[in-house]
Amino acid sequence: DAEYKLVISRNSTVEERKKILADIIVNSTTQIVKEARREVVFLRPPTTSISRVSYEMSSALIVPLSVPQSLRKQVSSSGEVKYAFSKIKLKSGIKEDSLIVGKRVNIPSGGNYEMYIVFSLGNQQATLELIQNSLVLTGFALILLIGLTTFLVVRQVVRPVREAARIANQFTEGNFSQRMEVKSQDEMATLARSYNEMAQSIEQQISRLENLSRVQQRFVSDVSHELRTPLTTLRMASEVIYNQRNSFEPLVARSSELLSAQIERFERLLEDLLEVSRFDAEVAVLESNDFDIVALVRRCVNDFEFGEVDTQAGIRIECETEVVSIKADARRVERIMRNLLSNALDHADDQEIVVTIVSTDTEVGIGVRDFGSGLDESALIRVFDRFWRADPSRARVRGGTGLGLSIALEDARLHNGELDAWGRPGQGAHFVLTLPRIAGDAIAGRPIKAAPKDFHQESFYL
Repeated sequence: DAEYKLVISRNSTVEERKKILADIIVNSTTQIVKEARREVVFLRPPTTSISRVSYEMSSALIVPLSVPQSLRKQVSSSGEVKYAFSKIKLKSGIKEDSLIVGKRVNIPSGGNYEMYIVFSLGNQQATLELIQNSLVLTGFALILLIGLTTFLVVRQVVRPVREAARIANQFTEGNFSQRMEVKSQDEMATLARSYNEMAQSIEQQISRLENLSRVQQRFVSDVSHELRTPLTTLRMASEVIYNQRNSFEPLVARSSELLSAQIERFERLLEDLLEVSRFDAEVAVLESNDFDIVALVRRCVNDFEFGEVDTQAGIRIECETEVVSIKADARRVERIMRNLLSNALDHADDQEIVVTIVSTDTEVGIGVRDFGSGLDESALIRVFDRFWRADPSRARVRGGTGLGLSIALEDARLHNGELDAWGRPGQGAHFVLTLPRIAGDAIAGRPIKAAPKDFHQESFYL
């Protein structure tokens, strides 16, 4: 339309053409909506002779020279429509994003001119800002929603699970009165009810077992003390009969010997029961003193070899030093050694027994190794149980009580020491006593390993 008006103005005067250009600018310019404003600019190309009449015009609000030079070069060198996005400066000094569309037009008697229509992108920019603000608000709201959801999840799921774990840990530490709180009817509430029922059942079972254990301990203690007085009387009477056995007939004399032996065995059982009752009542105390543990072990070995035992098994002592001084309860350490030696002789099958003594600055280890029938894995689990025997049908050299190893373990732990066992069927057994050089001190290691050096294959040890 603008080109048509310029063509028909060929015979018009300069002033009339300028008026036509002004009408084109007025008709093409819109300022009804600020954000959708449209401006028009006529610019003379640099190649146009400056001697001609100038028809450069523009809308009232725009600065003509703010049209980008790159777009002007494209428009002046081509007859096609060109466009570009750029910031246009207004006469008020404000710069705004705009779409600039340009084309070369011919003005009669004026030559080629550049006509630019500038479309303000304020409306689009406002829309983008609105979308951006909406996205920001939506993102903020989404973050709040996620935070609220996370809080609810933590409150409804994670926190109850954490509380359940805390209560379970307290339960494993022995606080059986802890229960989970049931607040709803969801899966966590079902878990809480199941846990509470389980905890109640376990607490009742433990309570019954504790009561039974107390009754058993009380029974053992009472029976042991009640039997002591009549047993003393029986012992005195049996000694009188035993001392006069030479004046009896052979059958009666043999009966007196059996009576004396069985009463002696009964006394050992009673003494063991009394010791067990002291451990159960936690009244066993140490009477520590300094002594040479090597000399104590040699004395125990000599007693078994030359006085107490009728056996073909020899006992060999391996010791790096002749004297190892410790501070402990000599009576209890001697009882441990006698129990270990007695147990080894019972199962040695007349083979050699090796006693090893190894000491460090803080510990002393004593190993008793036999090469007899040995122990399997199931036997090792129960070897320190009271009244338990590895082979009840086995003919025993001496009458034992079944409490020796159990008492030996309690004596070792009373010193803050340890008693370990190793065994394999047909390969013998190895019991290792580890004691601190000063009773009550902590043991840092084991001078003697439970698995003996002479056996490197698969083995069982406790």
